Amino acid sequence: MNDLESRIRASFDRQSMMRTLGARLAAIAPGRIAITAPILPTSLQQHGAGHAGLAFSIGDSAAGYAALTLMPEDAEVMTVEMKINLMSPATGDRLVAEGRVIRPGRRILVVAADVWAEAEGTRKHVAMLQGTMIPV
Repeated sequence: MNDLESRIRASFDRQSMMRTLGARLAAIAPGRIAITAPILPTSLQQHGAGHAGLAFSIGDSAAGYAALTLMPEDAEVMTVEMKINLMSPATGDRLVAEGRVIRPGRRILVVAADVWAEAEGTRKHVAMLQGTMIPV
């Protein structure tokens, strides 16, 4: 494990929300992060699909950690604002959020994430997020 991966994993492990959701880091690369989370019975909305809050939480974290990969070792990151477009019900076994940096500015980073629902070898695009992060 390299220094970047160790730093990102250490920060991610401090997030109790991600633990609560059963989320895991799936991939780490400069400017890109993937996070997976099972669609648990405790994460459903009233129609039986994964709640939008689950998609938003892992999408926001994937985008934020993508930003963190491009920052100095002593930096952290916080969300300034984040927009979500929900495109399809999140039905399946798990969600996968793929975050990326669109523009790595000095004061604000523009980020995005796509969230996919996976089940039995199929993948469906369920949400898109776009926002800004700030170094703290």
